[in-house]
Amino acid sequence: MPSRYMTRTDFTEITHSAVIRQETHGWRAKCLQRLIRLDMPVPRTVSLSFAAVRAIAAGNLPDMDRLLARFAPGQLLSVRPSPQFPDWGGPGALLNIGMNDTRHAEIAAAHGEPVATRLYLRFVQAYAQHVARLDPELFDAAEPCLPALQAALHDYENEMEEPFPQDPALQLAEVLRSMARAWEGTSARLLRQAKGAPAEAGLGLVVQAMAGGLGADNSGAGVIEFIDRVSGERRITGRFKAHGQGREALENGADTLYLTRDPRGPSLEDHSPEAFGALVRHGEIARAKLREEMQIEFTLDKGELAVLDAVPVVRSSRAEVRVAVALAEENIISRDEALMRVPPRALADLMHRQVDPRAPRDLFARGIAASPGAAQGRIVFTSSAAQASAAREEACILVRRETTPEDIRGMHAASGVLTERGGMTSHAAVIGRGLGLPCVVGASGVRVDMRERSVSVGGRVLREGDMITLDGSTGEVLAGTVPLLEPALDESFRTLLVWADARRDIGVRANADTPADAGIARGFEAEGVGLCRTEHMLFEDDRLLVMREMIFADTEQDRAAALERLLPMQRADFAHLFDIMQARPVCIRLFDPPLHEFLPHTREGMRGLADALDRPLSEITRRAEALSEFNPMLGMRGVRLGLTVPEIYDMQARAIFEAAAAVGGTRGDRVVPEIMIPLVSAVREVEMVKARVEAVAASVRAETGAEIDYRLGVMVETPRAALRAGEIAQHVSFLSFGTNDLTQMAYGLSRDDAGRFMSDYVKLGIFSEDPFQMLDREGVGELIMIGAERARVARPDLTLSVCGEHAGDPESIAFCRDAGFAYVSCSPFRVPVARLAAAQIAIAGAR
Repeated sequence: MPSRYMTRTDFTEITHSAVIRQETHGWRAKCLQRLIRLDMPVPRTVSLSFAAVRAIAAGNLPDMDRLLARFAPGQLLSVRPSPQFPDWGGPGALLNIGMNDTRHAEIAAAHGEPVATRLYLRFVQAYAQHVARLDPELFDAAEPCLPALQAALHDYENEMEEPFPQDPALQLAEVLRSMARAWEGTSARLLRQAKGAPAEAGLGLVVQAMAGGLGADNSGAGVIEFIDRVSGERRITGRFKAHGQGREALENGADTLYLTRDPRGPSLEDHSPEAFGALVRHGEIARAKLREEMQIEFTLDKGELAVLDAVPVVRSSRAEVRVAVALAEENIISRDEALMRVPPRALADLMHRQVDPRAPRDLFARGIAASPGAAQGRIVFTSSAAQASAAREEACILVRRETTPEDIRGMHAASGVLTERGGMTSHAAVIGRGLGLPCVVGASGVRVDMRERSVSVGGRVLREGDMITLDGSTGEVLAGTVPLLEPALDESFRTLLVWADARRDIGVRANADTPADAGIARGFEAEGVGLCRTEHMLFEDDRLLVMREMIFADTEQDRAAALERLLPMQRADFAHLFDIMQARPVCIRLFDPPLHEFLPHTREGMRGLADALDRPLSEITRRAEALSEFNPMLGMRGVRLGLTVPEIYDMQARAIFEAAAAVGGTRGDRVVPEIMIPLVSAVREVEMVKARVEAVAASVRAETGAEIDYRLGVMVETPRAALRAGEIAQHVSFLSFGTNDLTQMAYGLSRDDAGRFMSDYVKLGIFSEDPFQMLDREGVGELIMIGAERARVARPDLTLSVCGEHAGDPESIAFCRDAGFAYVSCSPFRVPVARLAAAQIAIAGAR
């Protein structure tokens, strides 16, 4: 063998006493050692450390003769990757290393030519593709027969200009070199970084003797699991393939057996009851000692069992929760460990219908997964069409270029929403999460043609009435219908959250814009309402027309008359909200959006409004144009509107106080509402609104005789409010940082348009993450900390919180906890996610 293969590097045979560490040899090597220590029949295995693999990638190969001496002469070998954590991936395993003309003849004599040819051909194919890097199509033989083997050997020699290597040491050396260099490649590095691995993460390799499985009778390979991957229920699943190798058992065929007795066909339990019983015992031992649900890969050689490998079962979110809770309840792991094992975002999958992971998918488009869950229905392009579909009790998906507040009724009627534009904090995304409505936004390459009533990607076109399925958890848009899984808010889900509440040390409230939202939040055990956006109550049919009458009022008296009609509607909503939350705090934000959002945006809508108000269409159009602004999100909205049209805030304050008095009188306890002023930038704005609110409170006290108590606060969403928080804090009881607008203004970046280029910015490394998804600690976070520190100096008893969409993000919750905030407030369907994330942050902090 050439001298370049003679450099010695570290390798260790895995035994009971060998020094094998996960941080130096990888999880697979450590797991195999644990199996050996549990007295499982693991074939002889050698581990190459991270350092050894780096040396191999650099060209310094181990002493192959010394390495091969660990195994029996002529022993076929496999090589498998062993990164530090299983999720980090790695190159695929290679089997049957050592196959050559001599071994082919020996195996043919012992087990028959077809068996030997199948092994040799498979090795030639794998070696050619993954080691020599030849075109896979050259070695894609349909049937493993002798002519196919001869053709593969001939093609290899033609392409490489040298015969297929016959020296086992050379074969093994080249396999190790190929796998080591593949791990160091750019694609592999980017892939593992996407999975959370550091760029410099190491790879270990394990070289293992191939177990039998070639003989007659009960010989073959199999894979066994002890839970259902989707539900997490305890039951044995898997396959066994006679005369098979590796994971061939997962491929159905005439010689594939079920594991347990099954009316559909023969089973291993019937054919080899002793081996089956041993596998079940090994599975129970692995579960108890490895503290995990494991998938075991095994072989049988004339009934003799060998355990080749064990890996954690890849499972769904609902299975993850059930397994973690079950292991904790059986005292195999602690409750804290159970909490730490479940990714917070996995809970979102349990609260919504999901696309069955076993189902085939016809991918039509891919966008941003803005609101989790799955939905399917016929495509509609307008809110009126969605409402008509709902009236017929037909599920529909609302498809828009982007949604506006005018689309809220259509969103309520639809099963899901797809938009061509937008990002994680666009209108469709925020409302979708609040409603628990599956939503995909910013769909890449999608073109919505409202005139043709079609949506297209490339050359593929879907039209109104066609069926589609949205996967709001992955951002995929699928053509047609796909089997769905129902939500799984079962006992395991509830138990995990009870444990989470016992560990977290920051409050979790919900953003609830309607009584229906509050009911959902209450069901998810939110500790109160941290943000009620009152304007969303006004988009219902009976209120919207009154709002439009108020907007088009010619005199102050006419405006007051319209608001007088809205007063009982808002009062009823607030009373319902207080009643649902049962003495939990409710924070109501006063009216925020610009008035133009309540006007129709189409010619048809304008004509309908002209009919409803009995006014000329030209007048309607002129008024709409007069209300339009170049940048309405930075214009006449929030407190600016409340001070220039003060009757709106007066009406809302009265509705709040009258509702609090009514509910408090009925229940016999006092309701203390929290009133929040939006879009503040100057302390004088706060002083003026505070004076008017107190005047309304005094009036309601005098009229009702009730004790009216309330807490006044400010929503800090402008940079100036954050910088002047010390002044503002002297006039209020709380500050709630609205991180959606604060991020938008700090960056000078429209959250509705960011989706068009944000992924490119993240890929280029300009932003590490989308700042609308994960709070920017360095910029926006510094503004928040400045505001919090100045406010606390001015008023130490001030309550601080965050009520933007970031409040449902685990990393952002960690920031809020570190800052000493009292609570976070997020969409109702994100409350369980926030509860679990807060618990994990507290546990990690304690450690």
